[in-house]
Amino acid sequence: MIRDTSAQDQVLSPRRRRLPPRWLLATVGLAALLALSYTVPKLRDQVGGQGASSVKLSRLSLSTAEIGPLTREVSGEGKVVAAISPTLYAGNAGTVSLTVQAGDPVQRGQILARIHSPELATRLAQERSNADALKSEWLRAEADARQQRAQSQSNLETATIAQQSARNELKRQTQAFEAGATARAQVDQAQDALARAEVALRQARGLLDLKDEASKFELQAKRQAFERQQLNVQDLSRQVDELAVRSPVDGQVGQLFVTERASVAKDGRLLSVVDLSALEVQMQVAESFARELQAGMPGTIQGNGQQWKGVVSSISPEVVNNEVAARLRFQGQRPEQLRQNQRLSVRVQLDHRDRVLTVARGSFVDEGGGRFVYVLKDGQVQRRAIRLGAQGLARVEVLEGLQPGEQIVSNGGELFQGKERGMVSE
Repeated sequence: MIRDTSAQDQVLSPRRRRLPPRWLLATVGLAALLALSYTVPKLRDQVGGQGASSVKLSRLSLSTAEIGPLTREVSGEGKVVAAISPTLYAGNAGTVSLTVQAGDPVQRGQILARIHSPELATRLAQERSNADALKSEWLRAEADARQQRAQSQSNLETATIAQQSARNELKRQTQAFEAGATARAQVDQAQDALARAEVALRQARGLLDLKDEASKFELQAKRQAFERQQLNVQDLSRQVDELAVRSPVDGQVGQLFVTERASVAKDGRLLSVVDLSALEVQMQVAESFARELQAGMPGTIQGNGQQWKGVVSSISPEVVNNEVAARLRFQGQRPEQLRQNQRLSVRVQLDHRDRVLTVARGSFVDEGGGRFVYVLKDGQVQRRAIRLGAQGLARVEVLEGLQPGEQIVSNGGELFQGKERGMVSE
């Protein structure tokens, strides 16, 4: 047998290793947790930034912050309307007879239509007859008053003569009594006769005054009744005159709302007249911009290859479908070859500022309310808080957060998914 070295081997007992204290292990573990809590977000941001580095520059729109003028405008499509376009209505019910057609030129005061109303004509004849009857009564009352006054005046004059005769008789009787030619009784009778004559005179004078006063009131009542009836006749005459519908302006017949020999009710629409000498452009403005619109603001009107200056003339106080109707009138000479309801492009200047920090308007204005923007520098973007001011159609004012010359991502910032940093590749 071959001898081995087993006889020389010695079994050794394992030595026991001393473990570190428990408080040391706890300290090391806590330090490791704190390090992880600090480094993990940093790593996440770096990983996220490296993920956003795949955004190509061609997918972004950039804008440089510049100091310059800013003009705030509201634009839209408008239509040509007549500043004066009255609609004519029927003054009374009847049958319509037209004298013009749509598109015919008309002059102020020209008869455009006639309304035949036999009922109104009959009423006018009746009222005129009643007015004539009341006038006759008034005149007859005046004649009666003159006759009664003449009679009362005659009675007054007779009483005056009787009173004078009684006075003379008393004088004669008194002289005769003093001469002893007559008795005392004759004097007393003459005195009684004079007293009766004076009473009769006073009554005749009072009766005349009463007759005059009564006649005055009676004639006044008759005259007022006649005048009231005259007012009725005048009103009906006006209504009959309005049956002939006349043009209130020089212009052109716009639209006919009735046909020939049609029956219309009172206050029914007949036709419209367009005054082409005073044209305006009406546009619909969003309610948010309408709050800033004011009469007198300048504007620009374009169409037919031409451009005209305009000014806001009126703003409707009513909001319809979140829009407000505004009208612009042309400044200077009226444009030629414009027609009712023709479409034109309109711009109204709301505000103008000379030296402000602006950037191009982009999607960042609507996303998040324009509170953040991505600033580009050396191929990297960083999310930065900003504050916007006035906003125009092409550019917006930046009040805080940017410096002149800095570049921002005006469109495409949503590709960075709201991260704080990102990379931009060519």
